[in-house]
Amino acid sequence: MELVDSMLAGNEQSLARLITLVEREAFEVPEIMSRIYPSLGKAYSVGFTGPPGGGKSSLVDRLTAVIRGKGFSVGIIACDPSSPFSGGAVLGDRIRMQQHYLDKGVFIRSLATRDSRGGLSRAARGALKLMDAFGKDFVLVETVGVGQTELDIVDAADTTVVVLVPEAGDAIQTMKAGLLEIADIFVVNKADREGADSLVSELEKMLHQSPKQEWWDVPAMTTQAVNDIGTEELYQNIVSHREALEQTGRLALHRQRQRKGEFIQTIQHRLMARIMKLVETDGSMMASLEDVEKGKTDPYSASMEILTNKTLLHNWLAELEREN
Repeated sequence: MELVDSMLAGNEQSLARLITLVEREAFEVPEIMSRIYPSLGKAYSVGFTGPPGGGKSSLVDRLTAVIRGKGFSVGIIACDPSSPFSGGAVLGDRIRMQQHYLDKGVFIRSLATRDSRGGLSRAARGALKLMDAFGKDFVLVETVGVGQTELDIVDAADTTVVVLVPEAGDAIQTMKAGLLEIADIFVVNKADREGADSLVSELEKMLHQSPKQEWWDVPAMTTQAVNDIGTEELYQNIVSHREALEQTGRLALHRQRQRKGEFIQTIQHRLMARIMKLVETDGSMMASLEDVEKGKTDPYSASMEILTNKTLLHNWLAELEREN
């Protein structure tokens, strides 16, 4: 594809167009991903997650300035809530990152979460790969902030930063959401508010009682993104975590697990799409669906009847072969 060749040669417009194709799940996506695969693995990805209102966008904005000051290029993926009407991104986090608009070393893209419940859409994962292939040194991924289910980022990023605010209850929510287990770095942002130091102390106590691993002590630190306080320290913690991953060989293992997970998810996604197409076109499947909808049969019995129907499965496999 000429578009891929152009992107690999450094054309930002081609990068933007390819991300759009990935977001639309265009038929060219498998070929795109196959073409860029040899160019992957150079970028270091950092995910930012946590409850809404933590100031993740401002923190990413300030951290980008620090990284650019070190001479590295940056890609930013801002995952925004989807509009229930258009399906597009609602917030448009690029508005909050205006200082980087004219910087050729920074590429920013807002993506809607669409039907993703884990804070990270399939398109975001694809965009991360495209920015990696494009040659970005760092890719920063800001998830939407959906709360307790926002854990997908750990499967996509090399380092996961959990951003909290000082208000009471954050530490308890952290434990409930499982963020304690996924965090590589804890950041208490808006630290000029009352309660920041006590939250950091409580996090440190929790981390000491239940250490994540022996090779890395998860830091709990404070920042004031709007005042650009603590962002240099955050960058240094990210660098330290990357060094720890590389020195222990865990970065390669982590990316190996990521590839395995993506492989399984891709199969699941494609099979589900084809099953739904079959439901819409096959008479017996439609009849079973109508019986379930009307309450004439339960979903489990209906699904087992379909899965044990050899004729139906044979026809489905034959249809798959014709499509391929």
